[in-house]
Amino acid sequence: MPHYPVSIKGVVVRSGRVLLLHNERGEWELPGGRIELGESPEECVAREIYEETRIGVDVVDVLDSWMYHIEVADKDVFIVTYGCRATTDAAPVVSHEHKRVGEFTADEVPDLVMPAGYKASIAKWFALLGADNAAG
Repeated sequence: MPHYPVSIKGVVVRSGRVLLLHNERGEWELPGGRIELGESPEECVAREIYEETRIGVDVVDVLDSWMYHIEVADKDVFIVTYGCRATTDAAPVVSHEHKRVGEFTADEVPDLVMPAGYKASIAKWFALLGADNAAG
């Protein structure tokens, strides 16, 4: 029976820009990582985002899940994404795990080198935030 690693990722939008990290494969990705024994998915994503960017977040809601095949590594990872709200407006700090950090508008995301599943989660969170702003 196959086993897949699980990676919990967070979509963090601040001032109309999504927080992304540039990885060793030359792709942009959402902050997040592997869930540890005994922690909830929400605890995992908040911990990982803080470890990778020094940005604290409130985890709001699950956005999506899918199997991601990483071509260069020839492995599959089960991805779950959560919409998150930052608890600080401090500048993000890139960790040793990534090359750089960036913040991008919704219009910039489609042109980035990034898995389609991440782009879909980002678009969904931008849409939900827009609906929140329209309602509020």
